Amino acid sequence: MPGDLVVPDGALGVVVFVHGSGSSRFSPRNRYVAGALNEAGLGTLLFDLLTPEEEADRANVFDIELLAGRLLERTAQVREHPGAAGLPVGYFGASTGAAAALWAAAEPDNPVAAIVSRGGRPDLAGDRLAAVRAPTLLIVGGRDPVVMELNEEAARRLRAETRITVVPGATHLFEEPGALDAVAEHARGWFVTHFVNTRGSRPATLK
Repeated sequence: MPGDLVVPDGALGVVVFVHGSGSSRFSPRNRYVAGALNEAGLGTLLFDLLTPEEEADRANVFDIELLAGRLLERTAQVREHPGAAGLPVGYFGASTGAAAALWAAAEPDNPVAAIVSRGGRPDLAGDRLAAVRAPTLLIVGGRDPVVMELNEEAARRLRAETRITVVPGATHLFEEPGALDAVAEHARGWFVTHFVNTRGSRPATLK
């Protein structure tokens, strides 16, 4: 399945985007955030989780285990890519993609460095939440009360470092003026902080 990998010179790490239901690697919101991360010296990968034929079956869009499996495959490829080898890897998930990111992060041999969820459904990761070890930032719109409640529920089940950040006035898609800028700023700070910490603790693995 196709993907777009960008790794700036001297990148601190690579953020793999996990889009939500009904979206793709061409999601304008994810591409906007990815551009902001690139400007901050972070690599990004946007890729399609499903083939067009698979997307035709709506059940696949909500098959979190399937999506997480695809994410794990791409994560392994990123870690082996010459331009990204040795760099910390993080996940940016939206909607159901956030659940897939957390599901994949719960794998014991997946040392993902940080996770950010934008308007996500982390609750759909179910019992896997307790096994997540990566620091997780849950970004929720202030005018998205149902998703807020679901994120609060998930945060209580996460045992890793967890923070809920509310973007005032934003609805589920963060379409309001300045809302995506706020998402990008929060995500950038979270990834930079935890990528630097990861690199500092494992210098021998870096290139």
